Amino acid sequence: MTRTDLLRGIRPTPRRKVLISGAGVAGPALAFWLNRCGFAVTVVEKAGTLRSGGYPIDVRGTALEVVRRMGILPRLQDAHIDLRRLTFLDGDGSEMTSVNPHTVTGGVAGRDLEVRRGDLTAALHTAVRDDVEFLFNDSIDTLDQSGHGVDVSFRGGSRRTFDLVFGTDGLHSRTREFLFGPEEQFHRYLGYCFAGFTMRNIFGLSHETMMWNTPGRAAALYAVGDNDDVHAFLNFAHPEPPFDAFRNPEAQRDLVAAVFADAGWEVPGMLAAMRDADDLFFDVVSQIRMPRWSSGRVALVGDAAYAPSFLTGQGSSLALVGAYMLAGSLADRDHTAGFAAYEHNTREFVTVNQEQVGEGDATLFPTTARALEQRNDMLRKLSTMPSTEGRPAHSALTLPEFMSTT
Repeated sequence: MTRTDLLRGIRPTPRRKVLISGAGVAGPALAFWLNRCGFAVTVVEKAGTLRSGGYPIDVRGTALEVVRRMGILPRLQDAHIDLRRLTFLDGDGSEMTSVNPHTVTGGVAGRDLEVRRGDLTAALHTAVRDDVEFLFNDSIDTLDQSGHGVDVSFRGGSRRTFDLVFGTDGLHSRTREFLFGPEEQFHRYLGYCFAGFTMRNIFGLSHETMMWNTPGRAAALYAVGDNDDVHAFLNFAHPEPPFDAFRNPEAQRDLVAAVFADAGWEVPGMLAAMRDADDLFFDVVSQIRMPRWSSGRVALVGDAAYAPSFLTGQGSSLALVGAYMLAGSLADRDHTAGFAAYEHNTREFVTVNQEQVGEGDATLFPTTARALEQRNDMLRKLSTMPSTEGRPAHSALTLPEFMSTT
């Protein structure tokens, strides 16, 4: 009997109806496991369709076992980017050093995966689309909890009642705001903003990243293959979150252009490409830290509950693991006991990964000349051999089997 067979054997009676807000990574993953545990699942997504493409993301450690149990590991292995070189440049554009990417990220060559975000979301959606209801181009307008369930009104005008609701709607989660209030009280700003977009690969790059730095600023070109496009990133230190720019793409472009106005290397061309990009993604580098992840019949998963920031490279992995742990915790429990078990069994894993922000990746963006030189000295000393063990935090949780106790 397979693990999936065990999960399929868990059938709460009657079937509980649940709503998941968000069809990114955590949402479809949670839908997959809740469906296997016997829930009737609906997923609502404000976008009109799945988001294709997107920047590269990592699947590491414990999360690899989640996707293996879902049956999508072979598909993700086929989509693996296989980044081979990470080159660091000085302010004048000259090469400072070149390293194997795994020595910086803590990844393990031949085991950990790096895929385009759209490849992961497509694999998750394919695994569950025949068993779950998806409502695209819609979102939750109001939530009203009562003893019998959660009354939900949708932006599209319909109203429905669910036994449970789950917020998987990201760093700036509206579900979290409905439950717990404004984001600011949980938002731990880490001092940086970033802009990402695609542009033509006129640089001859293949399976590699080039990163230019001056104190407080970084520009990177990331070629995931031999494609015509390359991912461009502009990262910069900023004393406070620029809240006024969050919903204004032109203000975002103006802010980035002002910060990098005198930058060298390929940055002027990147700024010009950013002006015309139709896929600009701008956000702050931050974490979400919450004392609890649920309230009543509503719970949060992934970035909505515990965003670790891209500095850790663990956002997607935490979303995948959190989805599995939440669904399994609810398989043979009521929501009160299930939510408590989810937090008790998952929080330590979340915390140890959030705390990785002070190590490795976070040191790539120094804000002073002295710190930049110290970083460069560290990089020059790094071995060119990839890591064989990875960071302990990535595998700090062993997945339970979640089987019926009856």
